[in-house]
Order: sequence, then C-alpha cells, then structure tokens
Amino acid sequence: MSYANSIATRRSAAPDRVRIAIQKSGRLTDNTLALLARCGYRYSRGRDDLVCFGENMPVDLLLVRDDDIPELVAESVCDLGVVGQNVLQEKNHRLARDGKPSALELRSLRYGHCRLSLAAPRDEPLDCANDLNGKRIATSYPEILRQYLTDIGADAKIVEFSGAVELAPRLGRADLICDLVSSGGTLLANGLVEVLCLMKSEAWLVRAPTNHADPTCRDWMTRLLQRLDGVMQVDESKYIMLHAPRAALEEITALLPGSETPTILPLSHAEDKVALHAVCRENVFWETLENLKKAGASSILVLPVEKMLP
Repeated sequence: MSYANSIATRRSAAPDRVRIAIQKSGRLTDNTLALLARCGYRYSRGRDDLVCFGENMPVDLLLVRDDDIPELVAESVCDLGVVGQNVLQEKNHRLARDGKPSALELRSLRYGHCRLSLAAPRDEPLDCANDLNGKRIATSYPEILRQYLTDIGADAKIVEFSGAVELAPRLGRADLICDLVSSGGTLLANGLVEVLCLMKSEAWLVRAPTNHADPTCRDWMTRLLQRLDGVMQVDESKYIMLHAPRAALEEITALLPGSETPTILPLSHAEDKVALHAVCRENVFWETLENLKKAGASSILVLPVEKMLP
C-alpha cells in the first residue's frame, strides 16, 4: 500500500474530521504548530508520531514530508496543508503536466522566508542570463528551473540532484546549482556565490480543490481560517490610548498608522480634551509617538493586541 493510500485509509475511518498536512520536521514545523496553538488548537500526539489528534476541534494534523503535502492536498486526502511556495510550485507543475488537479493557495503565512536561486563557483561568476547556455545546472527543483529557462530562452542542461545540491560542482556533476538560499552561509562554505534569484518563497496555507463533504467540518475550516486571519492581524497591531486636544483631533487621527475610525471619549473636567482609543494595524514606531506628541497628544499608551476577530 502506498503512503498516500495509507493516509487515505485512515481518513475513511474518520470522515467527519478535517485533515491538515504539515511538515513532520524542518524549518516550517515549529512555526506552524505555534500558529495553530495561537488559534486555540489543542492536540495529542499519536503513538506513531505521524498524527496529532485535535482535542477541542474535529481537526487532525498529519505530519508528513514537505514534498508529499501538495499531492496529498491536491488529491483531497487532506483538506488543508502548510507548505513552502517552492515545494508547492514544483509539485503543482508536475501535477498539471500529468493532467491532475493542483493544491490551491489560500493564505500567505509570512514565515519560512527563503529564495530559490542560481549559484555559481566563486571563481566562475555569471555576468548575464546568456552565460547559462551550455551549462549544467544541478537542482532538486527541475520543473521550476525548466520553466525559468524556457521563459528566458536559455539552453542549459538540468541535472536532477537530491540531497546536498551544493556539492554538485565540486563533484564535477554540474557547473551551477539551483537551490534554496536563506542566509547564504551554506553557499559560502562550499565556494559558491548567489548570482540570480528565480523566486522568493514563504509558507502558504493551501486547500484541496474539492470541499469537505461534511458540513460541520466545512464550518470548522471556516472558523479556523477566521482565527488564522485574526492571529496574523495582531502580529503587527497595537492598541493606542492617548489624550488629545479637540482642536488637534484631525491631525492626530491622521498620524495613526493603519487605523480605522478611532473611539473618542470625553474626559471629565477637561472640555477641551478627549480620550482617543484606536487599533493600529501597522507597526507603531517611536517616530510615530514623537509626532503624536508634537501634535498635542499626551498620556500616550501603546498595548499589544492578543486576539482579533475580523
């Protein structure tokens, strides 16, 4: 029995639960589990460590290889998945080529940032895209690279390489590599320099092309998405309280970053001043507070926002 079929068999035993595929271990795992925890999700871990069973929601997490996530979601074995754009695009290219449905993008989750880039030996840098003609490029992302080479009209040979791609030039298997880059430290350690970025990537929430058959599960998926939106909104949101002269109210309101209409409250024994409360959905910098003070604001208090329901 294949890996996907094994998971599908588990699903048929519990059709009234939402399935979310996440990376078993890697750069996205901890952030994904932390994000779900902030959404109020509590779980217990199964004996085989491959399934987290939701305790307070009919939602289970499947801990799988990141390469398997797009296909599991595309085949509706799982309803949702969290995967890097690089893996998603690579797998969706293959699924489309085979005439199969693809996993659909739902939300950028704003973590797991990296880029898929071409890198060359330090002593053989590239000057332009034309220098790719006739070159051998090692990569574990052949579909994305093939599409890029087609788009720029370059005639290069793709060498599919799994594992430590950065070793390919040293082993004489390739002239360049196309691989993920975060800090660039691995490239530097292997005598390589980044020369061209093909795409930027981050974690995305994806969904199956077909909806869950159970209406209760569909409702929980909607609720979970609302909670995700709320959690992500508060990451940069701040609650500001201050006192403002009535005469400067318009100027002070205009200085509040990303704020909707603020709440204005009267102050006892101060007819010329009011209390202003507002949620700012953008970063509040020291310069913002200094400008508010110059405009006449006083008693300025900035508080973090823990939860927000859009």
